[in-house]
Amino acid sequence: MVCIPCIVIPVLLWLFKKFLEPYIYPVVRRIWPKKSVQQGGEKDMGMADGKGAGTNGLPTKGPTEVSDKKKD
Repeated sequence: MVCIPCIVIPVLLWLFKKFLEPYIYPVVRRIWPKKSVQQGGEKDMGMADGKGAGTNGLPTKGPTEVSDKKKD
């Protein structure tokens, strides 16, 4: 047996997508304009190789040098 929200939520999402979004989207687009992404210049070239970037791709603070712990 399927629970009621498992039936109602997809139907509501379909109704929103089909009938409401075409009217709501132009209004939202005027309120929240899309930010333009600047094309990479000399400043962004250092991040392309992954150095200085954390695991999520954002710049990290502190040294970016990796130390070898297996030195003899």
